[in-house]
Amino acid sequence: MRIVMIGPFGLRPRGTMSVRALPLAQALVARGHTVTLLLPPWQNPEDAGRVWDEGGVHVENIALPAGVPGWFHWRLTAALARRAVALNPDVVHAFKPKAYAGLAHLALRRRFPVVVDADDWEGYGGWNDLNPYPALLKWFFAWQERWGLAHAAAVTVASRALQTLVWTMGGPPERVFYLPNGCIPRPALPRTEGERRPTLLLYTRFFEYDVERLWRIVEGVRARIPNVRLWVVGKGFFAEEESLLALARAAGWQVAKGALPSPDADPDAGLVYAGLVPPEDLPAHFAQADVALYPFDDTLLNRTKCPVKLLDLLAAGVPVVADAVGQVAESIRHGETGLLVPPGDDAAFIDAITSLLRDASLRQSLGERAACDARDRFAWGTLAPVAEAAYRYACRIR
Repeated sequence: MRIVMIGPFGLRPRGTMSVRALPLAQALVARGHTVTLLLPPWQNPEDAGRVWDEGGVHVENIALPAGVPGWFHWRLTAALARRAVALNPDVVHAFKPKAYAGLAHLALRRRFPVVVDADDWEGYGGWNDLNPYPALLKWFFAWQERWGLAHAAAVTVASRALQTLVWTMGGPPERVFYLPNGCIPRPALPRTEGERRPTLLLYTRFFEYDVERLWRIVEGVRARIPNVRLWVVGKGFFAEEESLLALARAAGWQVAKGALPSPDADPDAGLVYAGLVPPEDLPAHFAQADVALYPFDDTLLNRTKCPVKLLDLLAAGVPVVADAVGQVAESIRHGETGLLVPPGDDAAFIDAITSLLRDASLRQSLGERAACDARDRFAWGTLAPVAEAAYRYACRIR
């Protein structure tokens, strides 16, 4: 098939197109399809007009038009639609039902079968509540989401919660295809054992939980294992990491920022804050961890997410303790590939972390099984046939 995937933004700085659309496209190319990614790089204008091939996928960044904001939006949408028409695809896959991808769906739906992908809840109760959009834009995104999901020829969803939400919007249930995020396995580095301090890893963007709750959990573990260390990889959308660092300093913890991923880096630091790191450096940071903690508050936004960072940890063989919310409970098999605790139960979270820190053989077995399970169930080559089924369905009903 000739497939055109359209994004609401470019490959950077947000992750949907780089960690979901692109690897799916590469898996489809490996299965004999031709895939073009059309991207409006309004957040990374330095890529505007750039074209390249990546893993067999043709990536095109649309040139950004000049003009006043309203006119800019319509001209950029028109450029996406014109290029899609010129490629004459068998099917169009619009990633997210909002912004430019949603507008392109509206422009193309009478010419091509359009499959819409949802990997988050964008409207009220979702990203609309988290992002400081103007009220009119929030209303428009909420309208786009419901219209786009209701009028797509088929829908791919990253979570069971999204699947249920789309079912409520009408149409036959079989038009909705469950397509969770996949993992991109990276080379694993051996964990450093021996005399080093027991280390908790927090690999995060912070918005999925309350930072004060996270700190209560960490302090609870420290009360039982006084020499525990917290290693933090990631950066918040709204500088939430500064709140975490302030809590640590107020509690008398020594904090090291920007430390190298080494078992003896700042040995006296109770909290090592590495910040955002390139994907190729993640294995070195993961190798510091005895246990990863994945707090996940029970919210609509979290229930509809399929967290890629969790899949990264599992595929790397890091033993994880997580709240059993939404897709987290789909990704982890409790007691086999990680430990799940009831949502919001701090005491259970602390107990689970402590038990793992005290049991090296359990950590090893959970990590090994997690890596095998994640690389099997969530390989993009395993998931690509779901997208193919959605495309066949969309083409058949058109």
